[in-house]
Amino acid sequence: MTPDSLGWWGIPLAILGGLLRGSVPFLFVSLGECLTEKSGKINLGLEGSLLLGAVTGYALSYHSGSAWIGVIGAGGAGLALGAIHAWLVQQRRVNDISVGIAMMIFGGGLANYLGKPYIQPTAPQLPALHWGDWSDLPAVQSALRVSPLLLIGIAIAFTMQWFFRATRWGLIIRAVGESPTAAKAMGFSVGRTQTACIMVGAGLAGIAGAYLSLYFPGSWNENISSGQGLLAVALVIFARWNPRQCLYAALLFGGTQGLGPALQSVGVEGYYYVFNAMPYLLTLVIMVVTCSPVRSSVGAPASLGQSRPDA
Repeated sequence: MTPDSLGWWGIPLAILGGLLRGSVPFLFVSLGECLTEKSGKINLGLEGSLLLGAVTGYALSYHSGSAWIGVIGAGGAGLALGAIHAWLVQQRRVNDISVGIAMMIFGGGLANYLGKPYIQPTAPQLPALHWGDWSDLPAVQSALRVSPLLLIGIAIAFTMQWFFRATRWGLIIRAVGESPTAAKAMGFSVGRTQTACIMVGAGLAGIAGAYLSLYFPGSWNENISSGQGLLAVALVIFARWNPRQCLYAALLFGGTQGLGPALQSVGVEGYYYVFNAMPYLLTLVIMVVTCSPVRSSVGAPASLGQSRPDA
């Protein structure tokens, strides 16, 4: 986006564009992590699912000529990595955090290895909805160029909110997350429930990866995710394990991504790298705030080990 002709009025447009484009990976990964943690498990390996989904989506789009086939394949790659993760964490005396870190390294390394032939080739990109065509200003047209995946992500967020509150399967997931022992005594399969949640969560992270390689920035390169899969863990805590609040938090994180380019476009160069680091600085602030012993346990499933009896 080039809001130069608009002067300082172009900054809100640039931030809006960053919000609409940059929020999608945060949204899908955070929803996947929210689903996983609702079942009582933590998946730090979503960064690996994100990267593997990115390269899988790009490769399938390049060979098939259809970006949507790439998106489906990316979700499948995430599901496969999630299945491995789920099997590992179901073993006795296995630590969730350690497995997550191992899967993050494994997924990232596998993606970089498989992606070497696809650094140069150009794959078909995902289509965009041009909501800004009513304006003659290029800055407005660019800011209001929206991916259909954003609308799908918003629909998933509200559907997941309803799913947890109003459906039997949603209540089972919540029961497993609150007390696996009680859920097992009621006849629910804890292992199968957690496996399904981990796999679906990783599949959503894979779709987020396809968005990165097939829409924004729209190419494959190593470490394209820039740690967004890890940031999603902090985002879920900030959102209090609430899918709808994950949407709002993802929009906030996405908007911060547009701040650096927006200020650069009007000649503010001195703190460019600082403004580009805003999502990461925001994560640190959120972690400090949410680590309060009074507030950190609000909304957390009890089996995650974060809830206190007096919370």
